[in-house]
Amino acid sequence: MAPLSSAAMVEESPLISSGFVYRLMAGVAVLAALTVAISVGGNWLGEKISLAGHTTDTKPISITIGDDTIRLAANTIRFPSERLNGPAERVDLYLIWPQMQGYSEADRLRFDDISQASSLIFLQISQSTMSRDMSGRLGPIYSQLMDGASYAGPFGLTAHRLRADAGYNGEILLTASRSGETDYVVRCLLPSSPALATSGDCQRDVKVGKDLSVLYRFSSNQLGDWRTMDAAVQNFVKTRLVEDAPPAAMAVDGR
Repeated sequence: MAPLSSAAMVEESPLISSGFVYRLMAGVAVLAALTVAISVGGNWLGEKISLAGHTTDTKPISITIGDDTIRLAANTIRFPSERLNGPAERVDLYLIWPQMQGYSEADRLRFDDISQASSLIFLQISQSTMSRDMSGRLGPIYSQLMDGASYAGPFGLTAHRLRADAGYNGEILLTASRSGETDYVVRCLLPSSPALATSGDCQRDVKVGKDLSVLYRFSSNQLGDWRTMDAAVQNFVKTRLVEDAPPAAMAVDGR
């Protein structure tokens, strides 16, 4: 038998080894998984960015503040950290006026576009720290801080300047008598032009429930609605109070 040539003695190997194929397939699988993760994660992140802390979820959240329990739709609660069942020091809300509704996709621009923010009302509900609300403070407190004669304000309201040393930074006190009720009282920073109004030019606080203080802020462009707005804010909170709710009821809406 003729001896094998040196070329024949060299072991033949495939150009692409099976190990390389396995590594290549594993790499493709990893890339595919990453693509799916990026796609899903990108959509999730994009949705979170577009919502910017808002939610369209209307599930009820039961919050206990002091001796009062209030049940609110999640989309009316301004901050994600406050959308929790249970006790809290306060809760911040935002609502469109005059519908008194929370965030929705249909009204997205009213929450996101600063030029439309004057159509919002901002509420802060907390336990009362004072024995009187703003109307109750008119006689004993605000009347002592007025500076000069009162004058006719907008929309049938009477305007009162406050002393420079009172700490109200140029705010005007606006009041009006109401039949069978305490006087309406609100503090405002009135802009020189309606175009310069902000979403929080005016603020007023009222007492609701057993011991809740409801501070609400709104644009001076909405002052013409002062009667209906005050009634709407109080009715919004009153109709969401849970009367004498047992402790177990607090978790019903969160299950």
